[in-house]
Amino acid sequence: MASTNFKDTSAFKKGFALAMRIFEVSKRFPSEEKYALTDQIRRSSRSVCANLAEAFRKRLYPAHFVSKITDADAENSETRVWLEFSYTCKYISEEDYITLTAQSAEVGKLYHT
Repeated sequence: MASTNFKDTSAFKKGFALAMRIFEVSKRFPSEEKYALTDQIRRSSRSVCANLAEAFRKRLYPAHFVSKITDADAENSETRVWLEFSYTCKYISEEDYITLTAQSAEVGKLYHT
């Protein structure tokens, strides 16, 4: 029997783990980035999960489902841009950058299959 809870999906679990890891590493960003990069990267990474949850609820309506999955994909892409800025500005280490972008790519693969 299929799950009735979006939290049971691999995409949500991995997306949530990524958002929480980004939250932790972004705590070290400079205070002048509080309303800029810090806010943006946290919002976009969390929005992936919110859109996946909405997509799950809309799964019986293919057009709505695809629309929300597309939104999740866009937010995931935005998160990767903010990770690039974070790394280039030296707010995150190369190791964190590689790990977080790989996690983001994995999340993207899960809702593209």
